[in-house]
Amino acid sequence: MTPEERRELFPVFEQFAYLNAGTFGPLASATLEAIHLKLKWDLAKGRAGREYFEETLALRADLRGLLGGLVDAEPEQVALTGSTTDGCNIVLAGLDLGPDDEIVTTTDEHFGLLGPVHASGARVVVVEPQPEAILAAVTPRTRLLALSQVLWTTGHVLPVRELREQSGVPVLVDGAQSVGAIPVSAAGFDFLTISGQKWLCGPDSTGALVVADPERLRVARPSYFAQRTYEETGEFEPAPGAARFDSGWISKAILSGFGIAVRLAPHWRFDRAAEMTARCRELLAPHVEVVPGGATLVAFRSDDPSALVSRLAEETVVVREIPKTGLVRASCGWWTNEEDLDRLVAVVAS
Repeated sequence: MTPEERRELFPVFEQFAYLNAGTFGPLASATLEAIHLKLKWDLAKGRAGREYFEETLALRADLRGLLGGLVDAEPEQVALTGSTTDGCNIVLAGLDLGPDDEIVTTTDEHFGLLGPVHASGARVVVVEPQPEAILAAVTPRTRLLALSQVLWTTGHVLPVRELREQSGVPVLVDGAQSVGAIPVSAAGFDFLTISGQKWLCGPDSTGALVVADPERLRVARPSYFAQRTYEETGEFEPAPGAARFDSGWISKAILSGFGIAVRLAPHWRFDRAAEMTARCRELLAPHVEVVPGGATLVAFRSDDPSALVSRLAEETVVVREIPKTGLVRASCGWWTNEEDLDRLVAVVAS
């Protein structure tokens, strides 16, 4: 299928220039159909019985393999979560950090990472999102680097693998704006979070956590899936691999829809997204200050970001404001075309 034929899988583009995958990706018709099919089963036959639970477990295993394949990880290293925030909380709680420990993070992290970092009890060291500043902040007390691979504010790409190698400190990578948008390999990462509803175009409240060595992280937030066996006291034998960190039950409908969404992405998705991002920057540059960035997010300055986002919405162009920064952000995916960008630029230029 050509890019335009693939684009027709997403009904939203019939009306909108949808440039907001950094928040929620567009939903494909096939994703909705898969969800609807499973919900119809639940409605007619109930959510019970051996067949129901066996199919649910099979869908979990299938999704674990799909997500692992996206980032060069084994299925046994993948936990299913409800969001990147879930994944960050699982890691930070399981590391058992205290006030004598330090976490190095940056000024441009999303609260989905910053909140769990703060709640960990460790001393938080915040620096500018530059490799030199991050490495300079590392001390003998540093137990974790908590970093976004792609900054949600500007699309700037941090060399997280190199920072892990040079510092020798474990790294928790927030992959919310990278997995599905640019090529990502989990090799060399201790922990990598994945957002399902953004660049992977999955249903709401989907995600994953890749754990390089599940045996080295304590299960601090156990769900039913954390255990292989358990006692009346609550003492339990952990489930094998990263499945012990699964954050809870996910319906067949959501599992099925998420799996379909992941499979819909074409092999040329990263090249196409990069091409559209570069074109977006080129078209905007004569009219506004475009902030440097290397991924699929395009941030540009506005005197009144809120008003501009509202004005764009009136013209059926969907972008978002980045609070406290004076920035408007457009997200360019493999589904983006020249017409979307022309509609964006026409309003910005006016």
